[in-house]
Amino acid sequence: MFYIIGLGLSDESDISLRGLRAIQRCTRVYLESYTSILMDVPLSRLESLYQKPLILADRETVESNADDILSGADTQDVALLIVGDPFGATTHADILLRARKLNIPTRIIHNASILTAVGAAGLQLYNFGQTVSLVFFTPTWQPDSFYDRITENARLGLHTLVLLDIKVKEQSEENLARGRKIYEPPRYMSVPTAIAQLAEVEETRKEGTLDLKTTLVIALSRVGGHPQPPSATADTQNLPLHNEDNEHIVSGTLHDLLSIPQDRHAPTFGKPLHSLVIVGKRMHILEAEFAEAFSVDKENWRRVAKDVYGCAYE
Repeated sequence: MFYIIGLGLSDESDISLRGLRAIQRCTRVYLESYTSILMDVPLSRLESLYQKPLILADRETVESNADDILSGADTQDVALLIVGDPFGATTHADILLRARKLNIPTRIIHNASILTAVGAAGLQLYNFGQTVSLVFFTPTWQPDSFYDRITENARLGLHTLVLLDIKVKEQSEENLARGRKIYEPPRYMSVPTAIAQLAEVEETRKEGTLDLKTTLVIALSRVGGHPQPPSATADTQNLPLHNEDNEHIVSGTLHDLLSIPQDRHAPTFGKPLHSLVIVGKRMHILEAEFAEAFSVDKENWRRVAKDVYGCAYE
């Protein structure tokens, strides 16, 4: 049997009982290590709880050497562990199709994903449109096709979940061209970087989808970790002190969030991974009131929600 098992979003204890029992039956267990990460959890902690040695599987292993993973899975139990849910931000249909062609039985064990955990921001999941990914811009590469998806969602009044880029075991263009197996240090896109890139694309496209002062957004980090207390948000003159290992949620206009002074020793948006939600105009008053609790400027949040989004505050 070939298993693809979701690990959830926070740490080793998020594994389901079904997933844990499957892992412990397996002869080999691979940990996919390039589409997402757990929260500063060393491999040893996973191995201790799961009682199995784990084999790290990078992009090349999963995409180009899938046959090595599947080897023997017709007679033994083999598992591929995925942070989040197996069909979350990145699907793993290719390796499943390979397994089926080899007549290897397969089983999926699900877990929490950012696609559902984003509900922690107070927005109804039914009101989300297409999810988009935002990659790091380079001097020669600034892809903007995601903007069209955001615009389509905006025209329907739907929220957009923006998944921010991570770079793990990536090669520089020079090392890639020279065939050198030298990898860059890991990088994780932050909310300020994401907003700056969104503003850059809006300035180029000039279609009015993203207005810095009237577009409401919600920034999330470490979703699924220990949540911040309800009182842990305030206006921009009295920003909260956070435990940076906690789940953080911060809401406001694009301008509000971009204007927050960044302290590298106590980052307002928390440690990676970060996500961003662009709020759609069909926002319900209950959504507005829920997300207001996380706002950096409650008065401005309420004003924009009422005047621009049409939320009927009493």
